[in-house]
Amino acid sequence: MPLSKLRARLSSVLSTRPELHGSVAYHRSYILLNSPAPPMSLPARFSTPMQKALQLQTARWGGMVNFAWTGMPGGSEDSTSVTAFSALGGRIHFPTLSLSNVDEVAAALMRHGTVPSRVLNNDGEIQMYVCTHGERDCRCGDMGGKVFQALRAELDRRLLADPDGSAKRVTLGEVSHVGGHKFAANLLVFPQGEWLGMLTPQDVPHVLDMILASERRPSSTVDAPICPEFWRGRMGLDKEEQLSLHAAQS
Repeated sequence: MPLSKLRARLSSVLSTRPELHGSVAYHRSYILLNSPAPPMSLPARFSTPMQKALQLQTARWGGMVNFAWTGMPGGSEDSTSVTAFSALGGRIHFPTLSLSNVDEVAAALMRHGTVPSRVLNNDGEIQMYVCTHGERDCRCGDMGGKVFQALRAELDRRLLADPDGSAKRVTLGEVSHVGGHKFAANLLVFPQGEWLGMLTPQDVPHVLDMILASERRPSSTVDAPICPEFWRGRMGLDKEEQLSLHAAQS
């Protein structure tokens, strides 16, 4: 990147940095429904009856529900699979969610998100999701799409160089609207629960290095932010806690 563009990029990042940090709404669990299509092709306002029903129940205790796509066969408006990450207990998966079992799934998600467990349900895998919901905001479709492709290419390059390396444990996907369009590209990292923003394709190798070097478990309330220069916040922390944690690491 030419020096002039690099300086302009740094200036842009620094000018919005105070807004970036602490910009994640408080939540205890992030709940991903297998999307019927890639977020890039979803309408600006997309929902399903079971997604609405699940959000209504989980929002009471701090659950966030969204749609994600990892290239696998998608769900439908009547049935899908669910993967959720909790600040307390790592990952939980339900192969089937429908209106007939939404109450049962919601109850299990509440236990996972609110009851501390001695055993973290985490196999060491890292899941990363880029917001690419272009119909909701063109910045997510444009920069989000570019960062997703850069991450895919970088992971493929590392896997080719070292098939058994740390990149093998990464699942990369796309996610629909997460909020904070002005911070595109937005990246969510699990099980750590980290939210990163203002990423560009040029940032990908550095950011990926930092993520792969981090602990593969939910981040605690005192763990240093991953990639502090791009850090929006963390699952399980409110705005003031996010700001305090970032300031303590500065």
